[in-house]
Parts: sequence; structure tokens; C-alpha cells
Amino acid sequence: MNNNRLSKRWFKRVPLVAVVGAALVVLSACSASTPKASTTPAASTKPLVIGISLSLTGDFADPGTAVKKGYELWADTVNAKGGVLGRQVQLKIVDDLSSPTQVVTNYQNLITKDKVDLVFGPFSSLLTVPASALANRYHYAFIESAGGGPKVFAQNLGNLFFIQPGPIVKQGDVFADYILALPAGQRPKTAAYPSLDDPFAQPIAANIQTRFEAAGIKTVYSATYPAETPDLTPIMTKAIAGKPDVIVSGTQTLDAYQQVKALIQLHYNPKWLYMSNGANSPVEFPSKVGAANTEGVFSSGDWFPSSTATGSADFIKAYIKKYGGNATGIDNSSVEAYAAGQVLELVAAKTGKVDNATIISTLHSGTWPTLLGDLSWDAIGEPQGSYLLVQWQKGALKPVYPAAIAQASPVAPKPNWAG
Repeated sequence: MNNNRLSKRWFKRVPLVAVVGAALVVLSACSASTPKASTTPAASTKPLVIGISLSLTGDFADPGTAVKKGYELWADTVNAKGGVLGRQVQLKIVDDLSSPTQVVTNYQNLITKDKVDLVFGPFSSLLTVPASALANRYHYAFIESAGGGPKVFAQNLGNLFFIQPGPIVKQGDVFADYILALPAGQRPKTAAYPSLDDPFAQPIAANIQTRFEAAGIKTVYSATYPAETPDLTPIMTKAIAGKPDVIVSGTQTLDAYQQVKALIQLHYNPKWLYMSNGANSPVEFPSKVGAANTEGVFSSGDWFPSSTATGSADFIKAYIKKYGGNATGIDNSSVEAYAAGQVLELVAAKTGKVDNATIISTLHSGTWPTLLGDLSWDAIGEPQGSYLLVQWQKGALKPVYPAAIAQASPVAPKPNWAG
């Protein structure tokens, strides 16, 4: 779950004014005679060119590279099957430097100069907001796998489709569902909510807090800390002062690792620990906090190696063949990007067309089977599903809730830290 993917990285603060201003400069420069999106007939044998701006350098370079792997693996796979409606897929990928200004320039050039047939989205909501607005100006569908923050959907765009089960801020709902489904006598009585001051992480914890308080779970601590906080030990000292049964951490990645290290140092082991991001990385989390210290930690996800979702086994085999490693090392951002390609294939198979207008009109109804399960969207591209609750058990992330997809039962109370 990836990312954004669910965003799984530390987000650099860029003033919203700069983002909006960059988009407006480009939009105002557009000709009054807006070029229409590609409507090449399905019978064409010309390559299907898809333009993509990705963060290959800058703050989002790591997750951006993971997204690139997913897009490229999908293109290889579909081309081996004969392409989309007989057209070989060509990806034109350009680096946006993790910059909301550069991402606008990139999509402007891809659409108006390179005249790509379609576009896929970048990494992060920060870049998705201005990029999707520009694509909408030119009537291009905007299938994107890594931009699900509130500001994305606040644009009310009809061309956008976020390829994850639900909006990012809703990913913690599955943990609240699990806790509140427990018999009243087994639920936590008190809770603490230490959260990063981040537009994606903090709302996840806040949503859970609202539901827990309504159910009578007392809040003993709730506060945000800035991204620049060098040491989270003082924050976590305050968080555990009231001896909370459950800690709900609104985290990204670096702060998630710091929180765990602080709790170990402070010798405090809550009965339940949920972390919105960071803990859902199958490779980085154990490497940063120690494999033995992952045991019992909860997070959210949208895919796991043992998933039986459409095409999952074939995806894993193809991924390992192309990139090496093993299934547990696959970043969810790659899975989500691959699923974006699956959605395009499904539209083509259903309609016999692959133009932007058809994509936009078709995806607003029905459900679409992907690696992430069956996806569907409302009028503004907000996914209508939910995430999975995962927990670290015996060195692996396992889906534990809801019961229909669980491959293990949730473990509570959390085992003690290994130290």
C-alpha cells in the first residue's frame, strides 16, 4: 500500500499557493482552442503512446522509481499479449524532479507537443493536484495510482480515477472497524494519537480518534509534531504518560521508525499499536527498526504477496523475472501502478475503444477487477472500497481483517519489544 500509496514517504512541504499558481500559469497560457484528446480508432496499428511524469529524482525518487517499475512491467506484459487492441504500448516517461511546477510543464509538453494518446499519473497528491487539473483542461483521462489526498478530490474533476481501494485518509477505518467489532470488555479503554503534521498522515489518526471517542474510548493524548522534529522521544514520552492501551500513530516513514525506537527506549509496549504508514513496508520497516521489533504492529495495505486477486500470481512471477528479489520485497507502489494499466486494458476489452472520452465515461460505472481487488469510483474519482488491516506476525505482514480476506487472526495484546 502504495503509495500517497498510500504515500509511504516523508512529504516535503511546498506551499499550496505555489502549486496552484504553477497550474494557473500553465492553464492561462493554453489556447482558447483546446486540442481534443486522442480518439484514434481501435483498428489502428500505431503504437499506443502513454505519457507519464514521475519523480525519478528529488524527495519522491524512491517511491517514484517503484511506480515506474509497475508501469513498465505492465507495458511489457500487455505487449507480450499483443498490446491494447492490437496496439503496442509505448511509455514516454519524464522526470518531474518531485516538483509541482515541473510536473505541470511535463504534462503540458506531453499533451501539446508530444501529442501522446493517453497519460497516467505521477507520484503523490502534491503533484497529482496540478497535473490532473491540466489533463482535465485538455479532456484527457487521468488514471493515477499515487495521489489520494483530500485536495485531489476537492477539485471535483470527472477525468480522474485513483487506483487504490479508497481515499488515503480512509485507510485507518479498517483498524477502527476491527477494534470496535471486539466485545466491549476486550476493547481498549484509553488511546493516544501522536501524529505527524502532514495532510495525509494526521487525518488518518483523526478519523480513528473520532470513532473511538464516540465508542467511549478515552483519549489521553492527541498532538501533532512537525516533520523537522529531530527526536521523537519527548513526544512519545508525553504520549505514554497516560498509559494508553492503544497507540494510533499518524505516520509516514521516517517518523514511524523514530516512534518505534522511542517506545523501545522508553520500555513501553501498548496492547495495540497502529501506524498509518512506515509499518506497511515489507522491506524497509524491519530493516529500520529490527525484524524482531515488528511483531504485533498493525498497519493498512491494499495488496499482499499471497493475494488471490485478479492476476496477482502472474504479476509476482513477472516482477521477479524482470527485477529479481522475491515477493515480499515488492513495493505496493509498483502493484498500484500495474493495476492502473490493468484498468486501461479492461476498458479496451469492454468497449473496443481506447480513447480518453471512452475511458472517462466507462470507468464511472461498474466494478473493475485488478491486483488490488474490485475497484469502483464515484463522480470525482474517489474509490468506493476499503483497505485491508495487516499485522506483522513471525516476520511477515499478514492480512488479519476483515475476516473474509484474513490469512491469520489478529494478535493482541502486542508481544513485547525485542529491544
